[in-house]
Amino acid sequence: MNLHEYQAKEVFRSYGIPVPAGRVAASAEEAVAAAQTLGGTVWVVKAQVHAGGRGKAGGVKLARDPEAVRSAAAGMLGKALVTQQTGPEGLPVARVYVESGSAIARELYLSLTLNRERGRVAFIASAAGGMDIEEVAHQTPEKILSVTVHPAAGFGAHQARELAFGLGLAGGQIGQFQALAAALYRLYLEKDLSLVEINPLIVTAEGALMALDAKLNIDDNALFRHPELAQLRDTTQEDPMERRAAEHDLNYVSLDGNIACMVNGAGLAMATMDLIKLHGGQPANFLDVGGGATSERVTAAFELILSNRRVRAVLVNIFGGIMRCDLIADGVIKAVQRVGVKVPVVVRLEGTNADKAREMLAQSGLKITPAADLTDAARKVVAFAAKGKA
Repeated sequence: MNLHEYQAKEVFRSYGIPVPAGRVAASAEEAVAAAQTLGGTVWVVKAQVHAGGRGKAGGVKLARDPEAVRSAAAGMLGKALVTQQTGPEGLPVARVYVESGSAIARELYLSLTLNRERGRVAFIASAAGGMDIEEVAHQTPEKILSVTVHPAAGFGAHQARELAFGLGLAGGQIGQFQALAAALYRLYLEKDLSLVEINPLIVTAEGALMALDAKLNIDDNALFRHPELAQLRDTTQEDPMERRAAEHDLNYVSLDGNIACMVNGAGLAMATMDLIKLHGGQPANFLDVGGGATSERVTAAFELILSNRRVRAVLVNIFGGIMRCDLIADGVIKAVQRVGVKVPVVVRLEGTNADKAREMLAQSGLKITPAADLTDAARKVVAFAAKGKA
């Protein structure tokens, strides 16, 4: 689960991490009132969406008078912001964050995430922060610094100094950085986060460190431990189909292809998508119905994948170990009958009660194409999708 910038900065404040003063607004009038309350002569108006790249997309505007604040807010609110991370449809802007302007001397980058290869939390930093950090990582990777933290030892002062020196900090800034980094590490662990990112972490004209942006991603599996964070969820920023899938405890990710997949087991789902790609097709989704799905859950999964208008064919690939194949067949039959499927459906079933399941499908009177094995299923569904309308 992601948080908006204004929400993440409230969490930062509670951990003593320095951030500029700011207020959230849901209308242009509220934005002007926020600027007047903050005082000063320069403000920054930021669109609140769950995506990076807002600055390049026009989602961050500098304003030097209240009317400019009003104009910037009015130009963002109620519209969709399209960035490199949102896709062409963009994300809706329901709020803006009005923040006091800062005198920026330098822009740095700092984040924490999990280094899965080493099984440790990693700090990632760069002296070249700002809007082009992705290009920095791609073109000049030597400018990216990283240290991993041993879970038993914790984040050490020597690691903080290593990063601070690498970022070109000196004097009192090193102590500031050590305190800030230690607070971020504590936040990462205590709130069960999967990502903390500050881009940019600025050095002000006075030489102080300040988080000018804030991004927090929370591990969904740990939300039950953090109800105060769970209530901050903004479902308008989430894929509608992924949201519907979560309501049925389905693991679903939307993709850009036209072949819908329904599979049990994440590994088998990945292999299924790989075979579809191998034979020239494009998967429309990742969908793992799990090992203990009921007929009703399978029906919900089938209805979900068919609600994607891009779908031109469906591949059901089930290995019945824990899950019985006849339950899958029952769910497929019910879903096809209820939805009125107009695209080809290819089904490959192996495992517990597979023969009974194939018999059920054959006697259903529905246009369902059986497959002998996974390769045969992939070839057939790709051929069906190619014949469908674009």
